[in-house]
Amino acid sequence: MTVYSDILGVTGPIHPTLFLATKRREFLRKKQKKMGGDSLSVRAAMMRKSLQKSQSITDDVVSVLGSFDHRLSALETAMRPTQIRTHSIRKAHENIDRTLKAAEVILAQFDLCRQAEAKIVRGPHEDLESYLEAIDQLRRNIRFFSNNKGFKSSDGVLTHANTLLSKAISKLEDEFKQLLKSYSKPVEPERLFDCLPNSLRPSSGSPGDSNAKNPSSNNHHEHHNSNLDNAVYTPPALIPPRVLPLLHDLAQQMFQAGHQQKLLLIYRDTRSSVLEESLHKLGVEKLSKDDVQKMQWEILEAKIGNWIHYMRIAVKLLFAGERKVCDEMFEGFDSLGDQCFAEVTRSSVLVLLSFGEAIANSKRSPEKLFVLLDMYEIMRELHSEIETIFVGKACAEIRELASSLTKRLAQTAKKTFGDFEEAVERDATKTAVSDGTVHPLTSYVINYVKFLFDYQSTLKQLFKEFENEDEGGSQLASVTNQIMQALQTNLDGKSKQYRDLALTHLFLMNNIHYMVRSVRRSEAKDLLGDDWVQRHRRIVQQHANQYKRNGWGKILQCLTIQGLSSSGGSSVAGDGGNSSGVSRAIVKDRFKTFNMQFEELHQKQSQWTVPDTELRESLRLAVAEVLLPAYRSFIKRYGPLVENGKNPQKYIRYTAEDLERMPGGIL
Repeated sequence: MTVYSDILGVTGPIHPTLFLATKRREFLRKKQKKMGGDSLSVRAAMMRKSLQKSQSITDDVVSVLGSFDHRLSALETAMRPTQIRTHSIRKAHENIDRTLKAAEVILAQFDLCRQAEAKIVRGPHEDLESYLEAIDQLRRNIRFFSNNKGFKSSDGVLTHANTLLSKAISKLEDEFKQLLKSYSKPVEPERLFDCLPNSLRPSSGSPGDSNAKNPSSNNHHEHHNSNLDNAVYTPPALIPPRVLPLLHDLAQQMFQAGHQQKLLLIYRDTRSSVLEESLHKLGVEKLSKDDVQKMQWEILEAKIGNWIHYMRIAVKLLFAGERKVCDEMFEGFDSLGDQCFAEVTRSSVLVLLSFGEAIANSKRSPEKLFVLLDMYEIMRELHSEIETIFVGKACAEIRELASSLTKRLAQTAKKTFGDFEEAVERDATKTAVSDGTVHPLTSYVINYVKFLFDYQSTLKQLFKEFENEDEGGSQLASVTNQIMQALQTNLDGKSKQYRDLALTHLFLMNNIHYMVRSVRRSEAKDLLGDDWVQRHRRIVQQHANQYKRNGWGKILQCLTIQGLSSSGGSSVAGDGGNSSGVSRAIVKDRFKTFNMQFEELHQKQSQWTVPDTELRESLRLAVAEVLLPAYRSFIKRYGPLVENGKNPQKYIRYTAEDLERMPGGIL
């Protein structure tokens, strides 16, 4: 270290590596100084030599590369056929792969087709679900081969598959028909009754008893108050619910096969006969217009009542149940379902509606008005259900027939109502009531009018339809008033049959009083009004006054003082001079005449009748009030003239007390 430091002229130790580096730099400086100025020429020569060598190498490389390019072109030309063959081989392999895969698919389709064929050959009885799956598979096979007609045997396969499918569908039709028929049974009446609201269920009687079937046909008011609008009807299951999905699958297969018409015929022929049998068991009859015309009214009335009940059961239970079956069985192809439903129900609907048409077109008579209104009511009640159940184009005819019947019934009812008014006014009954009581026509008309008010809402609706009025009530009031006026006019004519004017007024008094009392106690009062009631009460009073005047006026003449004086005969002075100038003979004759007339009146009027107790007593009292005071006054004033003579009891047969008791025997 010291040596190195001495050499370098530095103090302190120096590392060997540093020493060597220092020496190397000094050597290089010395060498550069030695070379001097000739270093540049040497370098230039070296560079020329290097460049020449590089050019030579470059030329050689270019020559070599040119040779390589020529060789590569020749190699490429030589390799091209090989490349083409290799590409073709690769394509061939790809085609083979695709062909093998296609063959596998085709073979799989053949395999599936054979499996489906085996199931179809066995038929649907053993396993219907597998049979349906086989048909679906066969359809998929047909679609596959239809889309792959390049396959050499595709036409033959398609022909075989289609033939097999046709046979399968044929077997399926038989299975559908057999299954539908085995589960389609008529509904027994008792089962239908159980589906009705309690108020409409028969309380007693056998299924063949019409009264049992129609518990409310003869009680319209009770029927109206049973609040049937909110009643619950439960349509029966016409086909077991567990079977419907299977029938739906069968129908769907037939539909997809294009066998809609065959499906329609099978369903119609099976279900329509069952529906008709259900109605027949219920009691529905097929009656022609001639049958209806020839039928006695009592029988016809009962059948009309039954018809109303049948219509309600048919629409709300049987037809509603049939619609439910169609909707579930033909779900997904609704137009065919509507057509099947229309075909099944048409004949049954026509049987029911034809009876209604026969009644609507039959000869009109007053007693038919109420059943016509009942029929009109049930058709209006069922209108919304008919529109809902018989929906669709296929059912348009049925809806139109039902609507037409409703209108026809309304028209006939309205005409019958008008006929009744005319019949009342023109009633030519010659048989007078001998006792002057209420005439049968009066009680008939009043009861008729009172019964009409059970149909008040129906009549208002009927008048509103035909009169184009906002309120049918005013028209009903007008018609009711016209009927009452027609009755009064007829009674005036009938009263003229009596020879006794007193009996004429008694007859009119009785009948008009009956009208007034009936109106006051019924809903007719609300329509006719208090003015009508008060006016006719005054008419009753007028006839009562006329009865007294004409019935008792003549006998009262016997008790007056007029004509008692005698100008030439003997006269007797009575007490107090009250009978001064009065002829005893005339007084006796007056008593004799009074006795004869009174006995005659008593005998005659004891045969007359005032059916109303209150009116009868008031009339007796009125007679007594005019007769007794006059008799008491006469006997008090002129009785002594007779009592002082011979046989006074021959002339004075009655005391005032006797007369007071005797009016109780008249009327």
